[in-house]
Amino acid sequence: MIEIGKYNQLVILRQTSVGLFLGDESGEEVLLPNKYCSENMKPEEMIKVFVYRDSSEKKIATTLTPGILLHEFALLQVTAVSEVGAFLDWGLEKDLMVPFREQRQKMEENRWYIVYLDLDHKTDRLYASNKIEKFLQNEEILVTENEEVKLLILQKTDLGYSAIVNNTHKGLIFENEVFKELNIGDRLKGYVKKLREDNKIDLSIQPIGYKNFNDANSELIYHKLMENAGFLPITDHSTPEEIYSKLGISKKAFKRSIGALYKQRKIEIQPEGIKLISNETSDS
Repeated sequence: MIEIGKYNQLVILRQTSVGLFLGDESGEEVLLPNKYCSENMKPEEMIKVFVYRDSSEKKIATTLTPGILLHEFALLQVTAVSEVGAFLDWGLEKDLMVPFREQRQKMEENRWYIVYLDLDHKTDRLYASNKIEKFLQNEEILVTENEEVKLLILQKTDLGYSAIVNNTHKGLIFENEVFKELNIGDRLKGYVKKLREDNKIDLSIQPIGYKNFNDANSELIYHKLMENAGFLPITDHSTPEEIYSKLGISKKAFKRSIGALYKQRKIEIQPEGIKLISNETSDS
């Protein structure tokens, strides 16, 4: 069966005046309109296409890249609001609808929202929902401590950033462990730091136990070095203003932290700045 809301590997059956007809092993067919066809597409070849329903509710194939897939989350922008719901730009010709019943609060035009793509099994139509919580569960935890996971930043909280974990759970990255700018909708690799007894998940965006730091400022400097090809043009002779503008910490804290990193043989202190020791860079 050709599945909507997903990528399908289909065989090119025949060419017509309106486009290519594609089919699967079950014998079902779907049209790939001419505007998505290329000269190198030949009968009997397999191609990867996304399938959804067009404005007439017929299954249609496209080579365009959707902004979200079935049973996944993504940050999308509202293009219009009508009496039936809000409509999102998801990269395809027909906008994706969020019915009013699936809006956590009334959506506004031009604003961005995290949504989930689901399928109405009665009508076989795709729809988006902004009621994120009902599609997440922490009752049965499917990840383990130290495991590498996929994260989608959900929202900023008083404690840090909540994130969707592996498209299934909700977890938290604490504010004092964030050493780079994070934005709602960012996708990044993360790690499970701790599984709590109340089934809450503590997350890290750095490998657990990968490096041992004496304090948060040492870790901050280390990750700034990693982000800048292993070198920062800052020394203990730099002005307090320069250090603060680059790192957001005082000169006293900077000197203490680079001293700790030096003792741990993580950095070299050079006349022009501080540099990661080569084996530290390769370990990353």
